[in-house]
Amino acid sequence: MTAEIPHPESDTTPIHGRAGFRTHLDRSQFPEGGMPSEEAYELLHTGLMLDGRETLNLASFVTTWMEPEAEQLIQDTLRKNHIDHDEYPAASLIEEGCVHMLGDLFNAPDPAEVVGVGTIGSSEAIMLGLLAHKRAWVNRRKEAGLDHSTPNVVYGAETHVVWDKFANYFDVEMRKIPMRPDRYVLAVEDVEAVIDENTIAVGAVLGTTHIGEADPIEDLNDLLVRIKTEKGWNIPLHVDGASGGFIAPFAEPDLLWDFRLEQVASINVSGHKYGLVYPGVGWLVFRDKSKLPEDLVFSVNYLGGAQPTYTFNFSRGSAMIQAQMYNFLRLGRTGYTSIVRNMLANAAHLNEALAASGRFEILNPGLAEPVVTFKLADDPGFDVYHLSARLRENGWIVPAYSLPPDAEDVHLLRVVVRLDLSRLMIDLLLSDLDKAYNDLAAEQPKQRPTTKPDVWTHPAHSAAHGKARTGLGR
Repeated sequence: MTAEIPHPESDTTPIHGRAGFRTHLDRSQFPEGGMPSEEAYELLHTGLMLDGRETLNLASFVTTWMEPEAEQLIQDTLRKNHIDHDEYPAASLIEEGCVHMLGDLFNAPDPAEVVGVGTIGSSEAIMLGLLAHKRAWVNRRKEAGLDHSTPNVVYGAETHVVWDKFANYFDVEMRKIPMRPDRYVLAVEDVEAVIDENTIAVGAVLGTTHIGEADPIEDLNDLLVRIKTEKGWNIPLHVDGASGGFIAPFAEPDLLWDFRLEQVASINVSGHKYGLVYPGVGWLVFRDKSKLPEDLVFSVNYLGGAQPTYTFNFSRGSAMIQAQMYNFLRLGRTGYTSIVRNMLANAAHLNEALAASGRFEILNPGLAEPVVTFKLADDPGFDVYHLSARLRENGWIVPAYSLPPDAEDVHLLRVVVRLDLSRLMIDLLLSDLDKAYNDLAAEQPKQRPTTKPDVWTHPAHSAAHGKARTGLGR
């Protein structure tokens, strides 16, 4: 057995000659001793190179580029605990300013009267928004002496999984409407069939994750206004604008989806998506303070002065909230508009090229957001999962997946066009996609089996469609 050659080390030993680069890292054990800072950095820095490149991750909506000045501001404010309003009052005023600016962007009747909060992302914002609507419903029922034990929430299968989580975590009946084979957003008649006096809210999506389309928000509002007039049920509409909320105001300012609609009571939006901020920051905005029950807002004083709080998280960094205000001030409406136009133009270019090839069918030609979804136009002897895996060999991360019931037979690919995906890069993607298609067509790989998940279906919806399924949902 050969003895280990000693490795004398000193401050001048090169990083790659030190023990850390020849020693097994046991991730199940807390280290006994430490190592020099530059060595720890280099170990992690080189290890992270195994990850995909952020700009080539076309699966993600999350921002992957910011200006150097924004990054410097983030660095400057990483040490600030944002919840500590007494110690960092200037930082807290920035959050309040963002909320009012968003109220103005979303056409609130009086932007000065909107209330809201910065969150870790849209998932927290959606849960907080729906929780407020549940509590408001409970309070109304209690005041009227009515039963308040069976709340329900209505939304479509095109929503993010956080809607399912809310229903599960907060004991609310989930009335989740499946997709149709030829329709991937909510249908007003399906919503009308399942709402009742126990509905705490209807959820609508502006820019869906699965397809990139938008629910018929104006039509849903008209339905809820009519129901309020005819039956007295004042059912709020919560708009999940996680991605589309920072697209529509700049691409289609006349589109009615926001607080211009009577029943829109709350809106969430992701600052770290098309708000163009690094993760994580999201926003929840209520039309006015009447939409946020006072008994949900806590006051704490153990950080100094008394301060209200309505969040699931307490301590959090202030950096991304400051970065959001940086973008608002730096870009304004004109800057956001120019970036959104570029992203939509690049998405349209990709759409047109894919359609012109004759090999793919575009699923969202309207482009409610800069997201391109497409499926194979015929059976070339391979599937979208093969195509996704082949593109990954060139560094592209293009997700392949199936739609929820009742459109689970649709298998597709999605490309999220962000601000750092240039026309040059899209043309390179198209070239790699063309080569991958040709290579797979020549190889004829074995088809992969698919499964059909179950979905919960409300009885009224089942009867309307002549089919009943039960299960836990996706």
